[in-house]
Amino acid sequence: MPEVAVVTVAGEPGEPVQLRDDVFGIEPHEAVLHQAVVRQLADRRQGTASTKTRGFVRGSTRKAWRQKGTGRARQGSRRAPHWRGGGVVFGPHPRSYRQKMPRKMRSLALRSALSSVVHEDRLVLLDQFGMEAPSTRALRDILFQVAKARSVLLVLHDTMPNVRLSARNLPHVRTVGAAGVSILDLLRADRVVMAVAAARQVEARFPPATGRGVAAAEAANGATMTTVATDTAAVAEPSEE
Repeated sequence: MPEVAVVTVAGEPGEPVQLRDDVFGIEPHEAVLHQAVVRQLADRRQGTASTKTRGFVRGSTRKAWRQKGTGRARQGSRRAPHWRGGGVVFGPHPRSYRQKMPRKMRSLALRSALSSVVHEDRLVLLDQFGMEAPSTRALRDILFQVAKARSVLLVLHDTMPNVRLSARNLPHVRTVGAAGVSILDLLRADRVVMAVAAARQVEARFPPATGRGVAAAEAANGATMTTVATDTAAVAEPSEE
């Protein structure tokens, strides 16, 4: 299990804590992480861009001039795309950009992002964190002591309105609840600051694997080990011929 150092709000070292290995200590899966980032960015798109085709623009349906005898190219409608004020060909229309992703892949992507924060030494754990009154100056001093970085993500274990109000005027400082931390927030921040209580809440989002899945995995692992041992014994046994 990864052991992370804990500091106080004054920047003094505290007692290190151990975090769950299946949440903060896995090997980041880059492919799934990339897919999750693309999905999250795509879901942010409104998809409201719209254009009018020749059937929707305003204009007369009368033929511009007669078909033959004028010496000019034949024209059927002034709403055609090549006319000024005409329709748009292959233009955007309202659509949804949302992408689906299996639940287990979403879980793996978020755990990969959390593990990358720990592996890259960007996680700052506080023993306790809170503010009695809103104060931008006080929060700025705290962050200067514990996380000297350009961008900081504050993961809160409670609503903590005083902290949210204090961080509102600090550039490159974002506050988010432990239940709503996202992959983009974790990857964009230079430092991720959270209390130990917030880290436990993040771990609680991923219940430990139990039940038939674990039993099946253990049985498959045992069968594989038995097969490997049998094959090794067969190879090691001398032939009687």
